[in-house]
Amino acid sequence: MRLLISNDDGILARGLECLERAARPLGDVWVVAPDREQSATSHSLTLHHPLRPVQLGDQRWQVDGTPTDCVMVAISALLPDRPDFVLSGINHGPNMGEDVLYSGTVAAAMEGLALGVPSIAVSFAGRVLRSDDSLLEDHVSTLTRLLDHLTKLPDFPADTLFNVNIPAVPAAEVKGVKLTRLGRRVFSDSLTKMKDPWGREILWIGGGSVAWSGSEDSDFRAVKDGYVSVTPLHLDLTARDRLDDSARWWLPL
Repeated sequence: MRLLISNDDGILARGLECLERAARPLGDVWVVAPDREQSATSHSLTLHHPLRPVQLGDQRWQVDGTPTDCVMVAISALLPDRPDFVLSGINHGPNMGEDVLYSGTVAAAMEGLALGVPSIAVSFAGRVLRSDDSLLEDHVSTLTRLLDHLTKLPDFPADTLFNVNIPAVPAAEVKGVKLTRLGRRVFSDSLTKMKDPWGREILWIGGGSVAWSGSEDSDFRAVKDGYVSVTPLHLDLTARDRLDDSARWWLPL
């Protein structure tokens, strides 16, 4: 089995290293990742300058582009054959609820899916600090078992990727794995006004507080309760229930 690994935290990210270690027992691993952090780049492509892949080692490349660029370049130009799976992560922080619309980690998996390759995105629902590397590394063997299970599903869902979120607890304290749906989250005070050195007003996006909501089977509840959350996602954003009741609201021209 050939596995393509990418991420949005960059080629030097600790989470990428842990995902590599988790994946190597499963097959032939190739790594193609951004040369720098690309968090919140979503499913963006680089259109206004050429991409320059740089080979760092055997089956290991960095690309001066987005996570989506990396997966596209890897499948179209760098790998000798199409991968059997695209794995993205491990992200330094959770990707739940509306996060999946912004996340470069999820976007890399979505690009694999768009190119016809089954894909899995993995995130760690805690901070990844050098002083706390052991907490993430503690999950490597558990993640190997989970990836082994998902990649061997006899009927891996077509046109679907799995979005995995690992709780920020030691592996021995994980209560299990739950199949979940996306929750909802609201950011408060995430836009900060400040001044640059010349006294001009600038706006900085980030920080603030997050309020979560959702059903009992939502991703954030599972992670909060100490479970690994696995959420199936697909590219079709059609609101199908609105199609079903269109007779009530549709105004024909």
